[in-house]
Amino acid sequence: MSLLLENGQVLTGKSVLTDVSVLIENGLITSIAPANANKLPVGARIDLEGRRLVPGFVDIQVNGGGGVLLNNAPTIDTLKTMADTHARFGATSILPTLISDDFAVMRAAIAAVREAIDEGVPGILGIHLEGPFLNPARKGAHDARKFREIDDEAIEILTSLGEDAVTLVTLAPELTTRGRIAELVSSGVIVFAGHTAACYEDCMAAEKAGLSGYTHLFNAMTPLGSREPGVVGAAIGSADAVFGIIADGHHVHPASVRLACKAKYDGGAILVTDAMPTVGSEKPGFKLNGEWLEVLDGVLRTSSGSLAGSNLSMIEAVRNCMTFTGFDWTEAVRMASSYPARAIGCDGSVGEIREGAWADFVELTDDLDIYRVWRGGKRFIPG
Repeated sequence: MSLLLENGQVLTGKSVLTDVSVLIENGLITSIAPANANKLPVGARIDLEGRRLVPGFVDIQVNGGGGVLLNNAPTIDTLKTMADTHARFGATSILPTLISDDFAVMRAAIAAVREAIDEGVPGILGIHLEGPFLNPARKGAHDARKFREIDDEAIEILTSLGEDAVTLVTLAPELTTRGRIAELVSSGVIVFAGHTAACYEDCMAAEKAGLSGYTHLFNAMTPLGSREPGVVGAAIGSADAVFGIIADGHHVHPASVRLACKAKYDGGAILVTDAMPTVGSEKPGFKLNGEWLEVLDGVLRTSSGSLAGSNLSMIEAVRNCMTFTGFDWTEAVRMASSYPARAIGCDGSVGEIREGAWADFVELTDDLDIYRVWRGGKRFIPG
């Protein structure tokens, strides 16, 4: 089936195009051409009426949504619920994220993601394994009883999903070797640092071994100091590595968001939600490691006061980013789409409006309200 979208402001990636039409066939973008260049029957054409058509958002850190948590139910049904929930907020592609857990749960989560990809479940790009190879000194809401060293069994698990899907692993680089990091990277695994007490030199050594990013900047890592740059200094100062940042106004002060993102302007800063089951759900809370967590004043915390993921959606993160940084809407959208897609090697298929990519779009009003969401060329949220 063919469909033509016309009369919109199209953010392809770098550029905003007007007077163009976007042709969709079999779920893919097949042409971006001058207006009226593509001829289709009236019924197969949709007038965007000047609204902004942007790439579907790509969220690389999603623990849950729609009332479900991956750790509590690592099944394909959980993945479908998570993907559908976050698509309502513009994130048409996600990396379901497993918080530190036992190897058996990791295997189950990976198997569920494998099943989802084999069945063509929309929106599932792979998996983000946040731990359990973390530092207890920076554990945050993770259960330190689950923490492990990276051994041969861990390597086997972490490389088991397959090359046609994304595996992102967050680890504490000071608690493993450069050899282990290089082994993971050479097997196609993307390695980020997080929940870490590493020093600057540890991070630089890990980057040489292939580490390419930092998980939720400022949170659960050594801070930037005048004589010890720490993990934060390594992340902001790195010429090659990216960082994710939670722009909810609770995890990171808006001024810190502004400073960090301006330092990594044009590709190095990525918006993530670190979303928990409460996003897109009427349920006020959920259980994590046997502990009941509830949203209070917009924030999720453990009983000890640690932040426990977020109640943030990606469209909220985009709007907050604009407010915190002063960036225009195009850069904030890139931080939620093309930049994360590039960071995980998926920029040829998602995160941009380009020929050959999936027809995943978010249609926005001038006020950045979601008017429609398109997934594989189909209206997921009809406008």
